[in-house]
Amino acid sequence: MVDLAIRNGSVVTVDGVVHADVAIEEGRVVAIGSSVPDARVTIDAAGAWVGPAFVDLHTHLREPGQEWKEDIESGSHAAAAGGYGAIVAMPNTDPAIDTGALAHFVADRGRRIGLVDVVPAGAITMGRQGATMAHIDDLWAAGVRMFTDDGDMVANAAVLRTAMEYIAALGGVVAQHAVDPSLSAAGFMHEGAVSSRLGMYGIPREADDIAIARDLALVALTGVRYHVQHVSTAGGVDLIRSARGLGLPVTAEVTPHHLAFTHDHVATTDPDYKMMPPLRDPSDRDALTAGLSDGTIDAVATDHAPHAALEKEVPFEDAPNGVIGLEWAASIVNEHLALDVTCFFDRMSTRPAQIAGIPDHGELLHDGSVANIVVFDPARTWTPSTSASRSRNAPYLGMELTGVVDATVLRGVVTHRRRTRDS
Repeated sequence: MVDLAIRNGSVVTVDGVVHADVAIEEGRVVAIGSSVPDARVTIDAAGAWVGPAFVDLHTHLREPGQEWKEDIESGSHAAAAGGYGAIVAMPNTDPAIDTGALAHFVADRGRRIGLVDVVPAGAITMGRQGATMAHIDDLWAAGVRMFTDDGDMVANAAVLRTAMEYIAALGGVVAQHAVDPSLSAAGFMHEGAVSSRLGMYGIPREADDIAIARDLALVALTGVRYHVQHVSTAGGVDLIRSARGLGLPVTAEVTPHHLAFTHDHVATTDPDYKMMPPLRDPSDRDALTAGLSDGTIDAVATDHAPHAALEKEVPFEDAPNGVIGLEWAASIVNEHLALDVTCFFDRMSTRPAQIAGIPDHGELLHDGSVANIVVFDPARTWTPSTSASRSRNAPYLGMELTGVVDATVLRGVVTHRRRTRDS
């Protein structure tokens, strides 16, 4: 008898998608086939995909310092409910994760909670102030492999060049919040017809495009692995595609909300649609969808950004940017893109794990693979009414979504389970 069996699913394996059962013992897959042993726990995956647990490159857990919005425990619960086995925690905490000690704190908290592997990203500059390089060696020794000042762009090209050279020598990744602050600081939403109608200052596409273009020149100069966070414009997609064609080591992510919504939704002035970069024109959304489908954009990343109700329940202009997304990201991708099962897991699991260098995650299933697994039903619908997060800043609440995470497994342990009829 094995510890866990997942039966009757469409299993995403190294040899393709097969209708089979999966047996798990001592945290690893021990058999995939039609006659696996009996198990102490069984999950019925009829109608569902069984593949590598999702990996999020872009999660704000708010701990330390902003625990009224979210903490590592509540964020871990939300991640497990969304099918995630690993999440990369952004360093825009208070204090910022700019030392090895703080990176150890975040990783150790996640390890003790045990619902998801919490992988800290480190700040590029001290305090994320953009002036002095952070303790990169110290962060590297603590296991940090991705560096970002996310929430702010490293605007000083000389500072960024130095950091890129240093991080390139170590083999790390520079991830950039590529939105030029000189073009975005005064704006509240996408610059276009809707902003004009509402009389709000807008943020032009060029805020993103100029930032990406400058950084790509620095990538060519330094050779660093470079990751563009939350791409939002058609121009950004074109720049990334061209850089790939030149052989530059560039990867990119897109958020579920930039795939699902446009600036037309901001016409309601609901603060839950306020984010950075802003929701843009439908033509930009079409370009993002095409870029994710053809592989120009590597991964879906949630940019899960919790804010307390008292912060969001204010006039649109006064509200902070951000939306939570861990629990329904897979549903949004499933509903808005016609990805086949293999491509779906590539963008949600495999490529994110490869970009962040997270071992034992994103692997297509095979005998002996670590049992970090999600069971995802692409056809079932659900309507989220609450969240495991401490915050509720989500336009998805009350929307009917297609695609349900039935179960999440981390190293053979079930961390989330939805179906009540399972034995």
